[in-house]
Amino acid sequence: MGHNATLLSATLGQEGLLRKALLVVGGTLVIALAAQTSVPMIPVPMTLQTLAILAVGFTFGSRLGAATLLAYLAEGAMGLPVFANGMNGLAFAGPTAGFLIGFVAMAWAAGWAAERGLAKGFFGTAATAVVISALLYVPGLAWPMAVAGTFGMEAGWAGQGMGFYWTHFVSPFLIGDAVKAVLAALVVTGGWAALSARKAG
Repeated sequence: MGHNATLLSATLGQEGLLRKALLVVGGTLVIALAAQTSVPMIPVPMTLQTLAILAVGFTFGSRLGAATLLAYLAEGAMGLPVFANGMNGLAFAGPTAGFLIGFVAMAWAAGWAAERGLAKGFFGTAATAVVISALLYVPGLAWPMAVAGTFGMEAGWAGQGMGFYWTHFVSPFLIGDAVKAVLAALVVTGGWAALSARKAG
């Protein structure tokens, strides 16, 4: 299937190296701010972190989106409080480390879908965002269920049964994931609509 333009390439054309670097830094700032933004929801508050990651992926494309998330993880590893609840690199030894690593794949997948025209229009983008959000649970659950134990980590969240992870890692966040998928689709399709209106005007 042929490649399609992303919102970024349609807006700015081919970006130079300096512009790409600035976009990566700007993208990490947006994600870091979104990670600290909490919206009251039932059963748990919802941060806007994955919404920002999806928007970066859909907008930047696969390679620049993944590079942005690698830079974001590097910022946290250097001690900057960019992760949810002001956490930094210490989060890589915590129960959500698998999700942090999965964020890179999440941004790449959103960009890949945009480049191939799978995330077109509101419904296509929303459906793609839902699928990508669901796939984030693969590395997210693999870490506490199996991987952390191989590194000798002993904690109450490591090596538990699936029921434990469903209760604490999955079910409380499903509604928020669906909401953020819809919001990401609104942001991206709104960007395309604004671009079309500007070109027509």
